[in-house]
Amino acid sequence: MFAVAATVGGRHQVLTDNQWELLELLLPKSDGRVGRNFSNNRQVVEGMLFRLRTGMPWRDLPEVFGPWQTVWKRHRRYAADGTWDRVLVALTALADATGNLDWVVSVDSTIVRVHQHGANTRRGDGVVPARMVSYEPADHGIGRSRGGLTTKAHLATDGNGRGLAVLITAGQAGDCPMMPVLLDAIAVPRLVGGAPLRNPDRVLADKAYSSAANRELLRGKRITAVIPQRSDQVANRKRRGRAGGRPPGFDSDAYKGRNVVERAFNKAKHWRGVATRYDKLACTYRVGIVMALTVEWLKLLGDMT
Repeated sequence: MFAVAATVGGRHQVLTDNQWELLELLLPKSDGRVGRNFSNNRQVVEGMLFRLRTGMPWRDLPEVFGPWQTVWKRHRRYAADGTWDRVLVALTALADATGNLDWVVSVDSTIVRVHQHGANTRRGDGVVPARMVSYEPADHGIGRSRGGLTTKAHLATDGNGRGLAVLITAGQAGDCPMMPVLLDAIAVPRLVGGAPLRNPDRVLADKAYSSAANRELLRGKRITAVIPQRSDQVANRKRRGRAGGRPPGFDSDAYKGRNVVERAFNKAKHWRGVATRYDKLACTYRVGIVMALTVEWLKLLGDMT
């Protein structure tokens, strides 16, 4: 490890030694596999992260990371087989076991502009699933909105703003229908055994997620909904009088904590490969966001000692 760290250092290095030691335990090994063994695994992973940080074309990776084809192929493989998703899940399980997981979930989405180099593919319809991606949707998660060709990233974070799940849709997709899919993607295994944690204590979301279906879903899972009503929903309820029923409960003080998901997007977009989509494939773009979320967990868990 130290020989690689001496090669990839300075501005080219993203991870600290402590962070890499934790991450290395969670990444797949080449021992016992058909083909050549992985060489300089840290060098390759640092190349993935450096490209994500800078947004540069793969062909322009500095020589310190070795052949760019090796870095790209392993990145593509990890995106397709769910490697980074398993790493993220393992880190959330460790955070839960050490008391570093706040089980109050905030959800939101953000629009990302698609660079012209990532937009020259044929598109149809589709949604990229939130974990264990093994296929590429027909539309590659690219759609049209007022900003042109865009992608929308949907994110769920814990109460401290660290990522739990992320999915990708075309830019024009609505937020409200994505809540059930996003919540279904949350699964935090327990290191002591038992079923994974799936249902948070509360879900914080803005007005875009306000619907009878979402509130019923949360109520059925015994999750407290902290979602304000839209003005048209309030007007419609009042217009119906007593038949409109009571307004849904809303804790305005708890809602103030929803800003953590906004800050999570802010941190993720410090990575230029996240802030602008250069990837043609939705699965490789999405896994870049997962990698950015993973690094935030590594900063907490890897540097604890």
